[in-house]
Amino acid sequence: MSLLLAAGTAGAAQVQVAVAANMAAPMQKIAADFARASGHEAVVALGATGKFYAQVRSGAPFEVLLAADDETPARLEREGFTVPGTRFTYATGRLALWSADPAAVDAQGRVLQRAPQGKLAIADPRLAPYGAAAMATLEKLGVLAAWQPHLVQGESIGQAFQFVATGNAPLGFVALSQVMVDGKLAKGSAWIVPAQYHAPLRQDAVVLKPGGSNPAAAAFINYLRGNAARATLRGYGYEVR
Repeated sequence: MSLLLAAGTAGAAQVQVAVAANMAAPMQKIAADFARASGHEAVVALGATGKFYAQVRSGAPFEVLLAADDETPARLEREGFTVPGTRFTYATGRLALWSADPAAVDAQGRVLQRAPQGKLAIADPRLAPYGAAAMATLEKLGVLAAWQPHLVQGESIGQAFQFVATGNAPLGFVALSQVMVDGKLAKGSAWIVPAQYHAPLRQDAVVLKPGGSNPAAAAFINYLRGNAARATLRGYGYEVR
């Protein structure tokens, strides 16, 4: 999936940004605001962090990566695919158990302790950090064995969300940012998973080698560090320092 957001000014530079799927909603606003503020254009590709890692190593022309973890940008940095000194944590995400049914999920997540009724959607834990966090949560609760036969995996957290939103799965582990707007649950019912149930979902951004000489890449990273972008992220449930 890709999205082109233009400022509408002549001669604006473009920046190719690979963005973790959990950032789909806030990135719509951040990229549009960035275009208006800078006069540059952001071309945004959404997907699984693990898949982006493989694509960058294979020569994909992405100039900035906004990952769903901190290890993938660090690995790319160690392997020489990034511009040194540009990596930083832009947000810490939260995992949520969500249903489109407003009565399905209780505020303590006790629904997971009951006998499974239907599928439970998660992102592929091999590709998506939010999927790995979901598996860790099920293990922490001691219910992984009960739910394992009922799991349905999406390649990214975006696909896991779609399974639930379309009714193909009554429950799913999603990013809080996918179901929260302006600090409130947009629809359905959700349990926000305690942060101690899984490894921290620290999400790092980094400028990749193809973006090293692109002023739009530097401008985008600077905008992401700024107060406007940080306020947007907080509104979608991210923790931002």
